[in-house]
Amino acid sequence: MLDGAFLSHILLWLIGAMTVCAAGLAFAALFSLGRSGYRKD
Repeated sequence: MLDGAFLSHILLWLIGAMTVCAAGLAFAALFSLGRSGYRKD
């Protein structure tokens, strides 16, 4: 079961999931930084 193709497939999915999470968090961080300039508190 744990052959090379399976491990590379899991590694590719892991990298893809990390990329999606990082892109979402970066967008949220930039959005919150952009919105912080308009706040009055």
